[in-house]
Amino acid sequence: MSPTTDRQALDHLKLNRLNGLLDEILPANRFYAERFAGRSPVLSSLDEVAELPFTTKADLVEGFGPNGMANQTWPSDRYVRFHQTSGSHGRPLPVMDTAADWQWWMACWQKIYERASLQPGDGVFVAASFGPYIGFWSGFDAAIAAGGRAIPSGGLSTIARLELLRATNPAILLATPSYALRLAEVAAETGIDTTRSSIHCVIVAGEPGGSVPAVRQRIATAWGAEVLDHAGATEIGPWGVGTLGGPGLEVIEDWFHPEFLTIADGKPAAEGELAELVITTLGRAGCPVIRYRTGDVVRPHWPATEPLSAGATPWVRLEGGVLGRADDMLVVRGVNVFPSAIDNIVRGFPEVVEYRLSIRRQGSLDSLSLAIEDQLNAPERVARELHVRLGLRADVEAVPLGSLPRFEGKGRRVVDERSN
Repeated sequence: MSPTTDRQALDHLKLNRLNGLLDEILPANRFYAERFAGRSPVLSSLDEVAELPFTTKADLVEGFGPNGMANQTWPSDRYVRFHQTSGSHGRPLPVMDTAADWQWWMACWQKIYERASLQPGDGVFVAASFGPYIGFWSGFDAAIAAGGRAIPSGGLSTIARLELLRATNPAILLATPSYALRLAEVAAETGIDTTRSSIHCVIVAGEPGGSVPAVRQRIATAWGAEVLDHAGATEIGPWGVGTLGGPGLEVIEDWFHPEFLTIADGKPAAEGELAELVITTLGRAGCPVIRYRTGDVVRPHWPATEPLSAGATPWVRLEGGVLGRADDMLVVRGVNVFPSAIDNIVRGFPEVVEYRLSIRRQGSLDSLSLAIEDQLNAPERVARELHVRLGLRADVEAVPLGSLPRFEGKGRRVVDERSN
């Protein structure tokens, strides 16, 4: 097929799946039945999606109560799984899935494991605590569905996880970027060479690190393995997957329809423009989201017009992956900065083990203080790089090794104290 035909076939598939979803959930799903009242339940093209109302996390959180979720399609006895968001950006949002919904999750994850070259019998080591957060549960079950050997490590210390990893010889490690680095750090402290482990691919999610070049390179070097970025959300699903060849994400458009809104005025974004990602699920009938404003900031690039290579997809690509969240963007002395940009600069110094950036208000000016665990004890070079690349001056201090926090889940290394 030509690229145009490929894209046309994909759009045809997406439209059919979306119309099938709407036919299944309406009018049973009261949340969307009320929002779409007076509208035709059948769309003639994907362009008509932009005419539908947005859904926000606030809509879903406020609609949760004793009787279930805001966008619950079926009676509660149809649901077999309960999860909730971390609450890192507001109140935790509970979400439930039916057995059919969970199979949809597995289908989405299949795309991710294909990119990771998972083979039958390959071990997948899930380095997570297995709380109510959906990401690692779905990755664990999907590894089994894909023919892999899922290895849980919930409740174990970092050292115990490393011992279990050595004993089970997995091919794939699933972790947050922060914890993938923490595992390697503890391994080095205890004389374990992770570059000689059985791991050939590290799948990272939960933070932008998998598409931050310096972080990605550090993980790859520490494990002697490929790095695959992944993005998803409890209320949406596993919507994005990277490549082994470099940073960036693609929207898994077989199951998700993306839109992009400019940060400045919310109008449709142009290619390469800073934009908020809006997603419509094309499955998960038990709790679908339609035109969901994710708050994730990305730079979209439309599918290539030249002939696609064998096995390539015509999915939309996000340069640099998820750059940050709209509510995480910092304005420091008039400069717009995402924490991922700071991460890329600081992680570019291999001798810097960990860091924490604090932003304070001193009179009418912003003050930046960067604490680094630096094996060279030379903080001035980091300060110089921050100034050259971001135009920001920071007081950089070397602190003792091991004195800064470590993270198993999402790392919080930038602390904005200006509103305290």
